[in-house]
Amino acid sequence: MNIIITGSLGHIGKPLTQELVEKGHTVTVISSNPDKQSAIEDLGATAAIGSLEDVDFLTKTFVSADALFAMVPPNYATADMRAYYGRIGSNYVQAIGQSGLKRVVNLSSYGADLAEGTGVILGAHDVENLLNALPDVVITHLRPTYFYYNLYAFVDMIRGLGFIGANYGGDDRLLMVAPVDIAVVAAEELQQNVSQPVRYITSDERTASEVAQVLGNAIGMPALNWVVFTDEQARSGMEQSGMPAHIAADMADLGASIHSGAMRQDYDLHPPTTVGNVKLEDFAREFGAVYNA
Repeated sequence: MNIIITGSLGHIGKPLTQELVEKGHTVTVISSNPDKQSAIEDLGATAAIGSLEDVDFLTKTFVSADALFAMVPPNYATADMRAYYGRIGSNYVQAIGQSGLKRVVNLSSYGADLAEGTGVILGAHDVENLLNALPDVVITHLRPTYFYYNLYAFVDMIRGLGFIGANYGGDDRLLMVAPVDIAVVAAEELQQNVSQPVRYITSDERTASEVAQVLGNAIGMPALNWVVFTDEQARSGMEQSGMPAHIAADMADLGASIHSGAMRQDYDLHPPTTVGNVKLEDFAREFGAVYNA
């Protein structure tokens, strides 16, 4: 198969590319960074250097492809994250339609079923709807849960304050996932033409308090606690740390939806039949190495 990977050699793109190349597929990796070309080629893939903002480039890259792994790389420098997602999603739709591509595996997010209240995830909701309008294209939306590496955002807080704090936590149950486990499912989907429209992906589930305990043991702080802030405290704290106000508001909305359980409602109705191999204790060893570096 001729498979296109977007997202360059990121947390998901690199292991996904490696697996598909090993299985004998022809893989093209899109990257906006020319410096990535040699690294892409070293994996046995072809580099397509260009921008997701360029519909003509995307169309030419998609021509003759059998499948596409589509994602919208985060862009926290943009003034309107949702509009950015919509723009890239629209570019994908135009290029897919013009190129004749018939199979798309889209990296979305849990919570993308919701039309409000999820902050930055609303962009993923919009992209799903845009892609769903394509005629005669087989689309699978991958909805991974809370990325383990998001926990790195708490390193400075732990160092400075001695606890983890957010407007979710405590007894809230966190669904967590490792990028390599997402890559496994993405590879599986890209190699088949018929699938369910949505697949949830997760690696482990614990309460936030249990997460704090496991991370605390990994960094020599066995009494580490996860404190639950109010939404306003969370927004204010993120702004004081230098986060732009509009992003802080979106992140607070996302945290509130985790706390309320809204983010996982559809997941609970359609849980994955299997979970990933990377458990919290595996990630905790990496977390400990970063924290103590």
